Amino acid sequence: MSTLTENTGRRRRKRGGDTPTAKRTVNYRQLKNPFTPQTVFTEDRVAAIHDTSLKVLEELGIKVLLPEARRLFGQAGARVDEDSQMVYIGRDIVTAALASAPRQFTLHGGAPDRHIDMQLGSLAFQSGAGAPNCSDMLRGRRPGTLRDVEELTKLVQHFDAIQMLSPGVEPQDIPVHLRHYAFTRMQLSVSDKVPFVFSRGTPQALDAFEMIAGFRGLSDDDFRANPHCYTIINTNSPRQIDIPMAQGLIDFARHGQPSVVTPFCLMGAMAPVTVAGAITLSHAEALAGITLTQLANPGAPVCYGAFASNVDMKSGAPAFGTPEQVKASLAAGQLARLIGLPWRNAAGCAANTNDAQAAHETEISAWGALLSGASIIIHAAGWIEGGLTVSYEKLITDMEMVQVMAELCAATPAEDADIGFDALAEVQPGGHFFGCAHTMDRYATAFYEPLVADWTNFGTWTERGARDANDRARDLWQKILSDHRAPANATGDRLDGLDAFIAKRTGEGGAPPAD
Repeated sequence: MSTLTENTGRRRRKRGGDTPTAKRTVNYRQLKNPFTPQTVFTEDRVAAIHDTSLKVLEELGIKVLLPEARRLFGQAGARVDEDSQMVYIGRDIVTAALASAPRQFTLHGGAPDRHIDMQLGSLAFQSGAGAPNCSDMLRGRRPGTLRDVEELTKLVQHFDAIQMLSPGVEPQDIPVHLRHYAFTRMQLSVSDKVPFVFSRGTPQALDAFEMIAGFRGLSDDDFRANPHCYTIINTNSPRQIDIPMAQGLIDFARHGQPSVVTPFCLMGAMAPVTVAGAITLSHAEALAGITLTQLANPGAPVCYGAFASNVDMKSGAPAFGTPEQVKASLAAGQLARLIGLPWRNAAGCAANTNDAQAAHETEISAWGALLSGASIIIHAAGWIEGGLTVSYEKLITDMEMVQVMAELCAATPAEDADIGFDALAEVQPGGHFFGCAHTMDRYATAFYEPLVADWTNFGTWTERGARDANDRARDLWQKILSDHRAPANATGDRLDGLDAFIAKRTGEGGAPPAD
């Protein structure tokens, strides 16, 4: 959706005749969350959770599989047991790291109006990410390919209410040692939004950094001076950071690019069964990851992250959109505000198809993230099967929710003209406001217009084929893909440079991922 959205199909009528179609101005590219963050715990309980998380890191420790990361912790004064790979991090080390982590930074997109402010109170959405599969009504459910990733990225590029790219599905038709080349080229060639980079070892990260810097026309110093991409770091709950994730924390910090440190804690499975217990573990793991970034490069941009929900205790399957997930999100928001860092939370959906359950779970969990004050809300559109699949139709129907939330971020006018005394005076008791001057001046731009909702009556809906939301979503994503145009900065010379780099690195054998 362009920043300036035209309400086609409606003409603005005044008593003197017709005027050209009015345009409704919306800005979904830079959002501020207008809602007062909600809480689930009292301040003393939040302080107790934070204190217990520090105690976990001090006394129970965290297993860190990367020797370089253990060395950095050790140099800072942490107690390191090389035999067990356990690291015991004193609270003074964590406190110093939190003091050096920036409270605000700007993620740079391919154009100034694609830049995103990262701080508490800012708001950005991401689509569903990290799935091995994708699905749509035309081709069914299938393993993700590069074509699928490109199509999903084009859909994301279309909607301004999704401000950041994410790794929608894995392009499994590309070998892992070459996948980052194809993935990064695809992002830069079809979108000017902030790109995502996988953390799969130093060689792959450096390749991606060089590709982004070259495509954006940045020197090495320019690239390091500002964030131009980001990565997501998932700890291995409970209490472990593996080699690729630890290396990613170090590499991104040293190059001035932010990591979003996000434990994934399922209550009753890899975390305690209580909301308070799960969020304590999540907080401890996030603090450990944040601390490592600051030991690698004090002042490096970093985001706090939390993604906690419960499991179905009858089957062990993940559940989303539950009261427990919402409460965990609210608690994570309280902890993020306690330490003062921008942070990421998530929506979620365990439904196997784009049905009422899917809509309910995503919307409830997204509201939890919104009301918790998250700076980034991932999995807001398209995610089903607990993250095993991204659905094209669900991405479109979820965008209805995301755009409504974006609309709620805009100020609601209440000047004298908006209060409308003249309209109230013009319409007599028992009358209506359809034709009054106040309405005629505003009706073409007054309200949000839906993407896929159908507001016609039953008779009209039936005459038009009785098409449901999935049918309408299928038609819309096809049209978006058909109409897609590459961003202005994706010029031939820039793509030629990417292709030359990829050919050179491929000839050298590519870059295998970290073990």
